[in-house]
Amino acid sequence: MNEDVEVEIVVVEDDPNDAELILRVLKKHNLANKLVHLEDGAQALDYLLKKPPSKRSNGANLPRVVLLDLKLPKVDGLEILRQMKADERAKKIPVVILTSSREDRDIVNAYALGVNSYVTKPIRFDEFAKVVSDLGMYWVLMNKAPHK
Repeated sequence: MNEDVEVEIVVVEDDPNDAELILRVLKKHNLANKLVHLEDGAQALDYLLKKPPSKRSNGANLPRVVLLDLKLPKVDGLEILRQMKADERAKKIPVVILTSSREDRDIVNAYALGVNSYVTKPIRFDEFAKVVSDLGMYWVLMNKAPHK
């Protein structure tokens, strides 16, 4: 991976079909020059917290947004969120939960831990693609992040 290229969106998703759709929609709409796909919670923690690229050690080159599934192998999404928001560098990264869970306790827990947005995945392909496109547009093009 070229560490000089800014990672705009990190997608943490274990379902290969959902991951492919998310990445395809973001690329199709030119919403990110650099995407990183992580397939489980351990990979996400390693990438975001434990072994960041050298440029991240001083807070530079952080992703613009993390799209995070809840139900992940190894470490679940809420634990990733908890650790990100406790980390001095990672706590500024916006996190959007993108999950199939509609359970009230997941929503309440996610917001209590500091999630920026909670979005449930639509079942229909076209609706899911629209949600991903809208999320990308907002977080990459419209949202103003604090200076790093």
